[in-house]
Amino acid sequence: MRVALLGVPGQVFYQTMGWRIKMKHLPRLPASTKPSTLSQDFMPRFYCSVPLAVGLTLDLPEAVAHHLHVLRLQVGAELCLFNGDGGEYIAHLASVDKRRASVTVKAFVARDVELPYEITLAQALPEASKMDWIIEKAVEMGVAAIAPLAAQRCVVRLSGERAEKKLAHWQGVIVAASEQSGRNRLARLAPVDDLHQWCAQQDLHKRILLSPRGGQSLADWARHQPPQAVSLMIGPEGGFSVQEEDHAMARGALALSMGPRILRTETAGIAAVAALNALWGGL
Repeated sequence: MRVALLGVPGQVFYQTMGWRIKMKHLPRLPASTKPSTLSQDFMPRFYCSVPLAVGLTLDLPEAVAHHLHVLRLQVGAELCLFNGDGGEYIAHLASVDKRRASVTVKAFVARDVELPYEITLAQALPEASKMDWIIEKAVEMGVAAIAPLAAQRCVVRLSGERAEKKLAHWQGVIVAASEQSGRNRLARLAPVDDLHQWCAQQDLHKRILLSPRGGQSLADWARHQPPQAVSLMIGPEGGFSVQEEDHAMARGALALSMGPRILRTETAGIAAVAALNALWGGL
């Protein structure tokens, strides 16, 4: 999991086994800078899955307390907290040590950076750790939901305990990307689902199958459409099979291309989201 401080280039922290933190290119603040005088852009942001309210004093999760200890923040420093319900809270650090920290919530800021339309990224499972990168970048781009799909050409197969561990790990990626990107709502993460079962679900989203077989490009289609909720279907390495694409289109999916070039699975979804955001006012 990665946590970054907004407004300070290069302030990156990596979570590894046992919560060991590696600091990378961490600039030092001037000695004269007091925590209480830092602007909100320089405040560390943390997700806390608890009810938050102005005037409340609460203990932070141990993982967050450890981050604060690594940052060497002092009592009185300002933090930005959010719990996924919308908006964010400014809090002052009341106490901190290596494993424990408490804060007092001082103010609520009704800030919202969500897209005015909802995008679901239905991503077929890629190889190795590519899914981590895809989820991270999708969250940064404003995707509202992520649906991992099992397809014929997927090399990775997840089920049972292994699937549960992966979902927990990906949830951590979503949290870290939300902290870094300034989002105050978490993207929803669906359980891994078979492509055919996912296509059988009923919802109001337009389903877009990104495929070289598409007779129209996504960009051309979006130029002539109002902003709307969509689900983007991205195949694994090698793409969806012809049978899978036919099955999806028979159930209402619209086949569109990403232009004359073939994109990798880890590129296609992010490029598609960026194209929609550029055309529909999400950037």
